[in-house]
Amino acid sequence: MVNLVNLEAVAKSYGVRPLLDGVSLGVGAGDRIGVVGLNGGGKTTLLEVLAGVEPPDSGRVSRGRSLRQAVVTQRTELPVGSTVRNAVLDPLGITAEHEWAADPRARSILGGLGITAFGLDSPVADMSGGERRRVALAAALVQELDLLILDEPTNHLDVEGVRWLADHLLARGTALVVVTHDRWFLDTVCTRTWEVVGGRVEQYEGGYADWVFARAERARLAATLEEKRRNLARKELAWLRRGPPARTSKPRYRIEAAEALISDVPPPRDSVELLAFAKRRLGRTVLELEDVTLRAGDKTLVEDQTWRIGPGDRIGLVGVNGSGKTTLLRLLAGETEPETGKRILGQTVRLAYLSQELHDLPGTLRVLEAVEEVARRVTLGKQEMSASQLAERFGFPAARQWTPVSDLSGGERRRLQIARLLMAEPNVLLLDEPTNDLDIDTLQQLEDLLDSWPGTLVVVSHDRYLVERVCDTVVALLGDGRITDLPGGIDEYLARRDAAIAAPPTAKTPVDKPKSSAAERRAAQKELARLERQLDKLSTREAELHEALAAAATDAEKLLALDAELRAVVAEKATLEERWLDVADVAE
Repeated sequence: MVNLVNLEAVAKSYGVRPLLDGVSLGVGAGDRIGVVGLNGGGKTTLLEVLAGVEPPDSGRVSRGRSLRQAVVTQRTELPVGSTVRNAVLDPLGITAEHEWAADPRARSILGGLGITAFGLDSPVADMSGGERRRVALAAALVQELDLLILDEPTNHLDVEGVRWLADHLLARGTALVVVTHDRWFLDTVCTRTWEVVGGRVEQYEGGYADWVFARAERARLAATLEEKRRNLARKELAWLRRGPPARTSKPRYRIEAAEALISDVPPPRDSVELLAFAKRRLGRTVLELEDVTLRAGDKTLVEDQTWRIGPGDRIGLVGVNGSGKTTLLRLLAGETEPETGKRILGQTVRLAYLSQELHDLPGTLRVLEAVEEVARRVTLGKQEMSASQLAERFGFPAARQWTPVSDLSGGERRRLQIARLLMAEPNVLLLDEPTNDLDIDTLQQLEDLLDSWPGTLVVVSHDRYLVERVCDTVVALLGDGRITDLPGGIDEYLARRDAAIAAPPTAKTPVDKPKSSAAERRAAQKELARLERQLDKLSTREAELHEALAAAATDAEKLLALDAELRAVVAEKATLEERWLDVADVAE
């Protein structure tokens, strides 16, 4: 195998802290390497030294003479004043609309990452951080490369986007070095794993499951490893072996050794016992939405839906970006009101909501003080812990617990936010992307706590491992205004999404609806008037485009552009007409 990049005795420090200490390793053609380790442990530094973004303090980095590589790290910046077209297509020499539409790779990448929804002429400066990261990733993926270096590429992607990225990387065969905490992605894509720990890089064959096996085996053989980490690895390993078969490529003798190690490990969660305990704490009514309609601007996210969440329910909520998952979670939390219908909260409910923002942390306190501000001791299921012990579970050892909150990194602040949430001993948890900025060890700690947590749980997450491990049921927002139960979990969600994309839209089957109230009829009549104005405009534009197409019969490039716009107008008109029919039923 041809080596693309080699590191020889590389060292790199920031201040007095060595992040890399005498590291020697190499990346070969076709390697797909996942990089794991604690937050702040040196993963991003390793990537930047490997890519040549940062020089090593000592040692040598050598690269192939004609190496073609692209790097997308958390520091990657797009050109000032650029649009999506400038950043992604201009470097390829693609300027005309029909050129990128005819390029299967560019079309697949822009669609798979959800960038076509922005519009190619959208200024990058006006986008959110997550949208800019997706544009930077697209700009890297469209190139012909020997090596691709990515830092947390699955952040800001939904479940569908993560699957698309995994399929794309597997199909293209480019060598890959990727830092990610998405364990499904690691297992699906990577053939080797590097663990950055204590300034060293430990190397393992295989993806995430293989790394967990190897780490558990190492814990069995090395009696000097701390007991807590060994037990946690054993528990994670037990869950992996109970899941889909062959989540590993290890030889049989390695699997047998690992199974002997976990033969006495109990199931991760006793659902019957937890449900009984939850009913005693919560009673019959927990959270209910009755005949709820929820909108964001002109977009209807949920329409006339009733959803009852009971004691001990553990629900994963999935959907594409923009489908309304966060808005629905905010409605459950009582932070927003529905257009119609009502939210019912049980009398014994103590609700905690983890949002994606980090605005509720007391910057003037130290870490332990911030946790103790909520409570000094906590009981989570059968586990009783002090504030200090819970902080340690979330990656704050005794020395770090006296760090001012204002000095914490984004990942540390996220861990502190979750610790404070749990210290309040809620019996209903609403978690919005709880895995953002968490390393794999902290994710395992969080899942271990949630496994034995006796309450009601609703989780929005693109992390398939988290949803599959801590949730018993999955529901989806599929864009049809309904909250859909998915007995087959995330696999069923992805299958439904594939079918919806492949099949042409069909008219809805009429169903009998309860008679509308006067307020609903008035709202429907207003929306009908708005829809009719939009339909008139689209009809006018459709006629203009037909005339323009006839006039441009000899101009192939203009014909392609006009035809694309006409198809978009016809599709939008069909969608509005379908909505008009639905609203007309309510307005009658």
